Amino acid sequence: MEFKFTPENLERINAEIKKYPKKQSAVMAALYIAQEQNGYITIEVMNEIARLLDMHPHDVLGVVTFYTMYHQKPMGKYHIQVCTNVSCMLRGGYDIWNQVKDNLEIEHMQVTTDGKFSLEEVECMGSCGTAPMFAINEDYFENLTKEKVNEIIDSLKNTN
Repeated sequence: MEFKFTPENLERINAEIKKYPKKQSAVMAALYIAQEQNGYITIEVMNEIARLLDMHPHDVLGVVTFYTMYHQKPMGKYHIQVCTNVSCMLRGGYDIWNQVKDNLEIEHMQVTTDGKFSLEEVECMGSCGTAPMFAINEDYFENLTKEKVNEIIDSLKNTN
């Protein structure tokens, strides 16, 4: 299955390429745009990015597998990343993790049967002063309590 960027996304990638002395430096932005368009990163996506940026596909794979923000399989509409690193752990991060797992009835890197939610346990997300926290897609939710977690998830369950 071939992957091609939309003309709009190709324009966005070209704008990113212009920011750097070497086009390969735009790999993270290109991956992010591809994931936005395709939902996740496939071999075909990596090959297309490698072609556009004059890179070896293995180098693109190295970036995809190093960073947790790139997904190699479909994730839920609402991808929840729960931080359990030291600051969050000390302030109840595992309680929040267990609360989300119980509420959604899924485990690490699983997706709910309706495809609405996916769950990931992550290391530090840089919000140590407002721990415990989780992110849903690009939005951070900080100073969480079990009640606040249920309120946030329940509000998303009631959306389309």
